[in-house]
Amino acid sequence: MATDQAEHPDVYESLCDHVRRMTNVGNAAGILSWDQQVTMPEGGTPARSQQTAALSALHHELLTDDDLADYLDTLRSQDLDGDAAAVVREVRREHERATRVDGDLVEELSETTANALPTWEQAKAEGDWNEFAPTLERIVELKREHAAQIDPDRDPYEVLFEEYEPYLGIETAEQVLERLREELVPLIEDIEDSDADLADPFEGSYDEDAQEELVRDALDALGYDWDRGRLDTAAHPFSMGTQFDARVTTRFKPNDPLDALGSTVHEFGHATYTLGLPQDEYGSPLGQSRDLSVHESQSRLWENHVGRSRPFWDLFTPTVNDHLGTDVSPRELYEAANQIYPENRIRVEADELTYHLHIILRFEIERDLVRGDLEVDEIPQVWNDKMDEYLGVRPDTDAEGCLQDIHWTHGNFGYFPTYSLGSVLAAQLFAAAEDELGDLDDDVRNGEFGGLHDWLTENVHRHGCRYTTDDLIEEATGEPLTADHFLDYARGKFGDLYGL
Repeated sequence: MATDQAEHPDVYESLCDHVRRMTNVGNAAGILSWDQQVTMPEGGTPARSQQTAALSALHHELLTDDDLADYLDTLRSQDLDGDAAAVVREVRREHERATRVDGDLVEELSETTANALPTWEQAKAEGDWNEFAPTLERIVELKREHAAQIDPDRDPYEVLFEEYEPYLGIETAEQVLERLREELVPLIEDIEDSDADLADPFEGSYDEDAQEELVRDALDALGYDWDRGRLDTAAHPFSMGTQFDARVTTRFKPNDPLDALGSTVHEFGHATYTLGLPQDEYGSPLGQSRDLSVHESQSRLWENHVGRSRPFWDLFTPTVNDHLGTDVSPRELYEAANQIYPENRIRVEADELTYHLHIILRFEIERDLVRGDLEVDEIPQVWNDKMDEYLGVRPDTDAEGCLQDIHWTHGNFGYFPTYSLGSVLAAQLFAAAEDELGDLDDDVRNGEFGGLHDWLTENVHRHGCRYTTDDLIEEATGEPLTADHFLDYARGKFGDLYGL
């Protein structure tokens, strides 16, 4: 870690050493989590739960340690700038949030959310919101108290939102999401009214081994570094790791080979961000990814602006036909990858456009719930009404409505908006890259991804947490976060596909 501008270099170095230990504990827990989801035998759960609990407790102890508090107090009066200021800023933010929350509350919240999981699973299986409602009421009470202990004078939802997006600000998030709602709803209605009949070329089932060979070739084509990564399967695709070891997972659906391909490209985007972090800053905030919105921007950029583009299918169609034994054209695959399904009620199965209305619905409900403007027992009706308003469909049961997601079971209020914020930022970054590099269609069509990789590494990845999110976006694109580029991209692509 850099020591520039520190008048107490010994104290600053002690802080850096402390943070490295803390980071390594967290990274070790991450590898155990990956193993549990990918390779661990089912019988290993009792021991693994104790191992991860021990590492979690140790990480919390290091984060709230008196020595760390002393280092931060000593450095508070120093006129730090540059990398040292960024490191101290990030460590101080995490330390202060952690130390303000009472240990008894942390323990009760952990126990309550752990017990909530089987209750939610049972309620979802039966499609009965009333079975889950009392548990959610208690979780909401605890999360309000959690926010109040961090900052009693601010909007509790804003405080919780900052767990996942600490710098953009809730007002920016609200403005972006409101704009998406206002402009995507009529665009999707126009698509529904269109006479276009997009191709759906896949019939029957496709062998899992063939699909795996296909997605491995996709990772090769995009430039995945196999010396610092690997591909495995998991029930829910994810990426995890460090700049030395960033792994991806995917899943295979026999009747939908594009699902595995899209999931793999998405997780590649996460991994390539992680692998692009500076190696010499490992263990420091300067060697860590910025936040969930920025991370999601990288996965969405590669998944949507590259992997769903017509030039990508010009490049990759022969590989698809070779592995799957099909005889489809680039245009057919392009259309199949960009179908819009407004009638879909399930967020994780949503298309590129309607997905954001699923996010906005959840954001509006959880914001009003945490702020006390909505009661738990009102959620099913409000959920169904909003889905009807935004997508023109109503869930048949609570299981495919307000019980479909696990996030509230964990108390993760404020997480959902980062999905859409990341997509918006992806479009802004891709536009900025093309402003500097020129139109990237020919590069994608020819499988030449080095220029885009290098631009993203130079403008996003290598900075780690050096900049706050808003400053990083300004540095990379020359403007604040805006929905303009995403909406231009959406209107252009889907207008062409659906003849609007």
